[in-house]
Amino acid sequence: MKIMKFGGTSVGRPERMHQVKDLITFDDDKKIVVLSALSGTTNVLVAIGDALSAGKKDEAKEKIESLQDHYLQFYQELLTSEAGKAKALQIINEHFEFLNIILKISFNEAINKDILAQGELLSTKLFFTFLQEQEIPAVFLPALEFMCIDENNEPNLAKIDENLEAILAGYPDESIFITQGYICKNHLNEVDNLKRGGSDYTASLIGSVIYASVVEIWTDIDGMHNNDPRIVEQTRPIAQLSFDEAAELAYFGAKILHPASIWPAQLHNVPVKLLNTMEPSAPGTTITGAGEGSVGVKAIAAKDGITAIKIKSSRMLLAHGFLRKVFEIFENYKTSIDMITTSEVAISLTLDDTTHLKEITSELQKLGKVEVDHFLSIICIVGNSIMQERNVLNKIMASVEDFPLRMVSYGGSKHNVSLLIDGKHKNEALQSLNKGLFDFN
Repeated sequence: MKIMKFGGTSVGRPERMHQVKDLITFDDDKKIVVLSALSGTTNVLVAIGDALSAGKKDEAKEKIESLQDHYLQFYQELLTSEAGKAKALQIINEHFEFLNIILKISFNEAINKDILAQGELLSTKLFFTFLQEQEIPAVFLPALEFMCIDENNEPNLAKIDENLEAILAGYPDESIFITQGYICKNHLNEVDNLKRGGSDYTASLIGSVIYASVVEIWTDIDGMHNNDPRIVEQTRPIAQLSFDEAAELAYFGAKILHPASIWPAQLHNVPVKLLNTMEPSAPGTTITGAGEGSVGVKAIAAKDGITAIKIKSSRMLLAHGFLRKVFEIFENYKTSIDMITTSEVAISLTLDDTTHLKEITSELQKLGKVEVDHFLSIICIVGNSIMQERNVLNKIMASVEDFPLRMVSYGGSKHNVSLLIDGKHKNEALQSLNKGLFDFN
């Protein structure tokens, strides 16, 4: 069985859903199809939750009505039969009735999670109705019946496996299953989610527990590119990546893939393919654990919104346990560190989650002088055993010589060199690195 995940742009218009139908019926392979919400829907649902949280019910109501109008137009173009349209209208009315009821009750975080789940529930139900209209045999597989996270908000793989195996056992002769990405149940059995971009994560988790033949991630771009095509004009798709290389690129800003979606597939060595819904014949990118390919630079990614913290202490050199104390502060606030460098008297590190920055800074000040810088970017140059390529460091540094570097990191992984720069220089730096490392002007 294979997994086929389609993102918001792949299902965002009725004609795109028609394309998805063609792709999932192209062969007779058994498959679980994972769908995201229609493009733009989750953003609106987040805005509805924000408005309700701020007590702005009129604003929330306007957004609900506007979103409902979009779906009322969408289903008319998706379906052709009166029976299909009637079913779709019923689905839309049920979900927007739920959203309107929420306007009348007290808002809390649990309700917000319910709001955010509506996008995937709507997209999968409408797509399933379309398949029924087309008389394509399929099974609706509610993610809330098998996808779950534990008290630490981590996927409960054993439980997911147990739940999914029991459900699939009831359909031994069926070939197509339709389910939602992103949404899940938490340890309190409440509706929850895998955070933004979590549909990739859902697909990878399912692929891992069922030992899928492949996890296919279908988007609107033909694979992982060697640089950001939104910023750099001349880029090219990468045919082959190792799990480790792909994980580095996803974590450090490659938008095509959710950062957490590599490890479940890597756990059971399930290949991941990044494919283009609009150009299904394009080879895309294949991510596997079968060797790491050629040595040297393969791609560049950038991560915005980075904050740097520098802790300076004249006693650091001789202070046993200094680093442990620093890391414990971040651990206590469940805040991850991206980059870290040290000297005899100082430690510099970066983070992208500033939720608890005030509290973290306050505690760090007990250890030494603290400096904080905002609006930075990490540029990550990725490749297998990257420093074994001759003159690669010279090429990197020559490419960014016009941009002040705040930090440089290499050694934590043999697959990347990371540079920290002021965010205002990011675009120019990506273009310069593209020219210097890939001989593109």
